[in-house]
Amino acid sequence: EKYISGIILFDETIRQKTKNDIFFADLIKKSSIIPGIKVDMGAKPLFGSSKETITEGLDGLASRVAEYAHIGAQFAKWRAVIRIAEGFPTDLAIKLNAEALASYSRICQEGGLVPIVEPEVLMEGDHSIELCEEVTERVLHTTFRELYERGVKFEGVILKPNMVTSGQKCKAQANIEEVAQRTVATLRRTVPSAIPGIMFLSGGQSSDDA
Repeated sequence: EKYISGIILFDETIRQKTKNDIFFADLIKKSSIIPGIKVDMGAKPLFGSSKETITEGLDGLASRVAEYAHIGAQFAKWRAVIRIAEGFPTDLAIKLNAEALASYSRICQEGGLVPIVEPEVLMEGDHSIELCEEVTERVLHTTFRELYERGVKFEGVILKPNMVTSGQKCKAQANIEEVAQRTVATLRRTVPSAIPGIMFLSGGQSSDDA
C-alpha cells in the first residue's frame, strides 16, 4: 500500500472514533496517510538551570506505546529542545535530552512504532551560524551515541533536526546557500549512514528568515 503523507495526532485525538465505531487512525490509513502519535509530555525546566529544559514523558511510556500501536499508530514523535545562550547549552542538558530520546526510541521500537527523533537547537537568540553549527554537531553526536548505547536500530529511526542557521536576532544573517552548505556538512559529520530518512523542521525557514 502506498502512503502519501503522515499526520501526528495527540493522545485525545487518536482515541476518538467515528459514529460507525471506527478509530480515527484507521480512517486516516484508508486515505493513504500514516497516523503517528506525539508521546512526549513537553519540555520542563531542568533542575538547577534557568535557561535549559528536559523533555518528560518516559514514565508509563511502554504501556502507552503498546496501546497506541494497537489503536493504529505507526510512528511516534519526541521533541528535545536545546537553547543557545551565554554559557548554554551545557553538556549536562545535551546528554540528559539525548538519553531521553534514546530511551524513548528503544521503547517505541520494542512496542512496534517507528520513532521520530527530534533534537531541536532553537533559532531564538543572537548567536552566529558558526555557533549554531558547533552546537548542532555536539547535539547530534551525543544523540546518536546514546541511541547506539541503548541498542536502538538506526534503520528504524527517522531524524527530524533543525537546520544550521543564524540566531533570529543575529545581526549577520547567513544566506540560503550558507545555511544549506553548513546544514549538509553537519549532517554528513554526525548522522550514521543507516538512518533511512531526515525530515527538517518547518518553522522559521522561509526565504524572508534565511
